Amino acid sequence: MSIEVLIADDQAMVRAGFAALLDAHEGIHVTGQAADGLEAVTLSARLDPDVILMDVRMPELDGIEATRRILGPSYPAAKIPRILMLTTFDIDDYVYDALQAGASGFLLKDALPDELVHAVRVIAAGDALLAPRVTRMMIEHFADRRPRTPQARARLQDLTERELEVLTLIGGGSSNAEIGAELFIAEQTVKTHVGKVFAKLGLRDRVQAVILAYDAGLVEPA
Repeated sequence: MSIEVLIADDQAMVRAGFAALLDAHEGIHVTGQAADGLEAVTLSARLDPDVILMDVRMPELDGIEATRRILGPSYPAAKIPRILMLTTFDIDDYVYDALQAGASGFLLKDALPDELVHAVRVIAAGDALLAPRVTRMMIEHFADRRPRTPQARARLQDLTERELEVLTLIGGGSSNAEIGAELFIAEQTVKTHVGKVFAKLGLRDRVQAVILAYDAGLVEPA
């Protein structure tokens, strides 16, 4: 099945470039374009995309608030899309907040074409775009500027000791294979633990798990 993509950016040339690039790849179809965050919310509810490329800074409604609305409990569409934030190095103290609101990762606007296509496929598959080094650096940067909270720590009380170990390693950026090697358990067992951690904590993906690990003090920024 084709991955349906909505592009939200206030620059027409950027939207057109992304659309041409993505439509040229088999299995990806750009189903709509929005010029601001408010239009992104409206089109998302109507078009039911699988993935939204969401610019951070837009008129009417910025990408962060649009993300909150789309991923909020009152969102009317049949399925919840995955949101990939588009940003640049020199912005955004707010990227961290967007990830915390439920966005599944972010991509720099000057990324290579293949990186954009890969990001869309990764997000659509239900994974978070967390592996690239720059993503971990950005999350650490913003996490370091936020206070640790007792509320975040309290959320961990229902985790077993093993699940807490797994969450800590996720927070450090480890893959399932790396977690298995560290804990001397099979990768399939790691997947089971990860699934239980996500279910108990109400997490959508690894990005939210990393953020919680920082907020709870399980991991310290490098």
